[in-house]
Amino acid sequence: MNRAKPFCIAKREVWEAYKQVKANRGAAGIDGQTIEEFDRDLSNNLYRIWNRMGSGSYFPPPVRRVDIPKGDSGKTRPLGIPAVSDRIAQTVVKRYLEPVLEPKFHKDSYGYRPGKSAHDALAVARQRCWQHDWVLDLDIESFFDRIDWELLMRAVRHHTDCKWVLLYIERWLKAPVSMPDGTLVSRERGTPQGSVISPVLANLFLHYAFDRWMQREHRTFHSSATPTTLSATVEVRRKRRNYAVRWNRGLRTADFNYIRKRPRSSTARMQIAQASIPNGPSTF
Repeated sequence: MNRAKPFCIAKREVWEAYKQVKANRGAAGIDGQTIEEFDRDLSNNLYRIWNRMGSGSYFPPPVRRVDIPKGDSGKTRPLGIPAVSDRIAQTVVKRYLEPVLEPKFHKDSYGYRPGKSAHDALAVARQRCWQHDWVLDLDIESFFDRIDWELLMRAVRHHTDCKWVLLYIERWLKAPVSMPDGTLVSRERGTPQGSVISPVLANLFLHYAFDRWMQREHRTFHSSATPTTLSATVEVRRKRRNYAVRWNRGLRTADFNYIRKRPRSSTARMQIAQASIPNGPSTF
């Protein structure tokens, strides 16, 4: 007797996610499987991802950590490299979540935004430096590694009540990290820099932790931001203040307190989207 899957995820979504991952290439994850090796049994591999995601039984493998040089400082930046199959699964969720969040983000936010680049941010900053008295250049140390899960998930739930999206985001946040020596390290906060879903989540967190906060405090605020480096121009009409203290205070509470606990329903939107999407190719 066949039973319907608890989550309705179209095969077409998995296929489109695979094509994006294949185009982006990328290194192998903890299982050592490259995209070329994944392609050797493409049909079964894609079916396995779709079947497990649709049944709620998909659990992400540990993320392989790689430390890369950070400029000329001699320091390193930790990157998390998911397995190829996990990158495809993350892309499925990203394809659902990104169109929901993009219209909500600040118009001058440029980091990891579709159709925007660092060159666009520099062009806007070049114009606005002639219009305002202050330019604030902020670098958030280890931002990806320090994101508060509770605040992040509160923000995600505010924008969607899609059960499988919420389920898998929480599982990715809690996935352990495989260190270079092979040991597994559990995490209590942060999202791996290098994962497919992390830039979207980082932008959502900063939307409330920085953009909304600055807009409320300084109505003439403009931002040219990435999730780790923020360049803002502010017209200061009142006396000078200690921005470092205000920023630290804002990062902890920010505008997350203003998020309604009851999310807007996205069930109807999801049903409409699924009805308009075919089941996908017959290759898996």
